Amino acid sequence: MLIKKLQEYMRIAGYSRQTIKAYSRCIKKIYGFFQKPLQLVTEKEFRRFLDKLVLKGYSAYTINQYHAAFKLTVSKIYKKRVNFTFPYSKRHKKLPIVLSRKEIAKLLEKIENKKHRLMIGISYGAGLRVSEVINLKINYLDLEELTIHVKQGKGNKDRITIVPDKLKTNLLHLISNRKPSDFVFESVRSGRLSARTAQKVFSNALKKAGIKKPATFHSLRHSFATHLLENGVDVRYVQELLGHKSIQTTQVYTKVTNPKLKNIKSPL
Repeated sequence: MLIKKLQEYMRIAGYSRQTIKAYSRCIKKIYGFFQKPLQLVTEKEFRRFLDKLVLKGYSAYTINQYHAAFKLTVSKIYKKRVNFTFPYSKRHKKLPIVLSRKEIAKLLEKIENKKHRLMIGISYGAGLRVSEVINLKINYLDLEELTIHVKQGKGNKDRITIVPDKLKTNLLHLISNRKPSDFVFESVRSGRLSARTAQKVFSNALKKAGIKKPATFHSLRHSFATHLLENGVDVRYVQELLGHKSIQTTQVYTKVTNPKLKNIKSPL
């Protein structure tokens, strides 16, 4: 009942499907740990719970998700004010894992399935998240203008991004004689591909290409942003294409591609 109430609240409040799923998972685990109504959990008890997650090696992002899910549930479902004094976990800033242009080409070369190769290609070429590419519908594409209207991206935000010209013919072939409301990348049984399938396609191609970097599907998006900056595209335009709310989020890619640093010769 608690999870249903939480999900109903979050749907009405406009939270994304992914966030609703993540918060529901957190609350199930929190409730399973305490075995009592969450409004009765004390600050000391919840601090101890989060500390256990830290000791188990959970990331700061995951710990903060548990923290936020708990606060939202207690304040909005139980209607009780949360006055816990401890802060959210500090997230350490890491540089994104970026694939080089040669690595991207090698990756695509190793994918034999044409539909899967096109899916990976457009994810890199348009800077799409895995959730965005599997939810991509035919009517989101404007192949005359070479644009994609990304709908309900992260944070339920819409944005416009670009379609690589070299993928236009293959995309036209893939979507021909299909309904505008169809998913671009359908599964064998119709309906959209799962995120897991898309990630599996990427990881298999990474292995076949012999790329040793600890890259994930999201590295395609990181690579898109980095390569645009290397091509001289203004960081503010890259911000718009990625759909970042803050320019500071986009500026992390300038640290990866900073030509001034790369041109410095070591004194050794």
